Amino acid sequence: MEDLMQRLERAVTRMEQMSITMQASSGMANGDCVNGINGGKSCLEAFDVLLGGPVSDYLNHSQAIGSEVEKHAEMVNHALQTQRAFLKLAATHQEPTELHDLLKPISDHIHEIQNFRERNRGSSFFNHLSAVSESIPALGWIAVTQRPGPYVKEMNDAATFYTNRVLKDYKETDRRHVDWVRSYLSIWTEMQSFIKQHHTTGLAWSKSGPIAPSSLFDPPAAPSAPCPPPPPGPPPVFTDDDPLPQTGSAGAQHSALFAQLNQGMDITKGLKRVSDDQKTHKNPNLRTHGTPTKNKAPGAVSSQKAAVQKRPPLLELEGKKWRVEYFEQKHDLIIEETELKQVVYVFSCNNSTLQIKGKINSIIVDNCKKLGLVFENVVGIVEIINSKAIQLQVLGAVPTISINKTEGCQVYLSKDSLNCDIVSAKSSEMNIMVPEGDDDYREFPVPEQFKTVWDGSKLVTEPTEIGRLRPPGKKQWKKD
Repeated sequence: MEDLMQRLERAVTRMEQMSITMQASSGMANGDCVNGINGGKSCLEAFDVLLGGPVSDYLNHSQAIGSEVEKHAEMVNHALQTQRAFLKLAATHQEPTELHDLLKPISDHIHEIQNFRERNRGSSFFNHLSAVSESIPALGWIAVTQRPGPYVKEMNDAATFYTNRVLKDYKETDRRHVDWVRSYLSIWTEMQSFIKQHHTTGLAWSKSGPIAPSSLFDPPAAPSAPCPPPPPGPPPVFTDDDPLPQTGSAGAQHSALFAQLNQGMDITKGLKRVSDDQKTHKNPNLRTHGTPTKNKAPGAVSSQKAAVQKRPPLLELEGKKWRVEYFEQKHDLIIEETELKQVVYVFSCNNSTLQIKGKINSIIVDNCKKLGLVFENVVGIVEIINSKAIQLQVLGAVPTISINKTEGCQVYLSKDSLNCDIVSAKSSEMNIMVPEGDDDYREFPVPEQFKTVWDGSKLVTEPTEIGRLRPPGKKQWKKD
């Protein structure tokens, strides 16, 4: 009897071990963030390690730099905290049929971060802001159903274009920016490892528990009874003065119409004869006098003038940034007292000319039309964005000229700037003027149409023949 009891106990123990093993294997099939509280805790603990490590370092280095970089970092931290709340919800709830409202808080954070960069295009830390703005869509990996890890890597690669600029500008002068780049890029590197460990094939939702609510933060509201319909209005009150509805009035009108038609040729007896001096085809002057004119309401005109209210022009030095804004028909703008660390931000200037003397860090021209820009030396980049009909002349040297979303841009190079890089995107009517002799220029158009082919191992892109049809001009531009 004792042997039988021992055998039964051993069998029960083996069955319990098998049950635990099967539950663990089913719960860890796609990381350990599904089926159960323990898996959710492990997933959140791994994400907390990410927040306490690279994210904390990134916040500290951003605080050391300060200014717009610190504010931008706080926005990134809030976005990551929102994503943690989303992961916590996914660990304890089943996936809903519609994710749009759940993803909206994270989407709003992404737009806020990117808009902050757009509002601070004149900042001396523009490359820092761009690195974050170009890579922050990586937070959208929770909506990628197949392999979110490579998606995060693509966003990280987009950031490196701008972080390389930061390293180029500060590698030898300020170690804080180098540490900032390292800490920020490590966030997305660790995020890839986190996804590979816990969400390899997509966000892992719980297999048990309730269906996730429609909103991430607001609790679902209890359904309320519909409001009762409003009471009917009072019946209409008729007075003796009110006209009574006339029955058969439509029939009487039809009878009168047919009676007039039945008159035959006599119907024209009531028409008035028009003399020759009253006919418009014989007197053209009557056409103009007879045309009715529509008078515009004074209220509409005043509202349009208020909508087109102009802002006052501005030319001032704000910290290390020269702001040149809202100038119209001004051709004598000059910036003379410049320093190497200063930047110039030109915004919404039309039909104007700006001259910059000395050596500065960078120049940005944004949302301008028919602007002439003449400068001597730039150690960073000259960037033209969202503009039309821009003429740019280099008197000294510049390493890079960037033209984005611009229609019409003439670039006059000097002999010292012939080696500069000209980068263009989404732009048209671009011409580069290369000096020949002492006072002549030769025009070279920048191709706008390209052809891309697969050569068996990589994509090869080159200008099409249509883009080469316009031949370069020769000695048709002279220096003033």
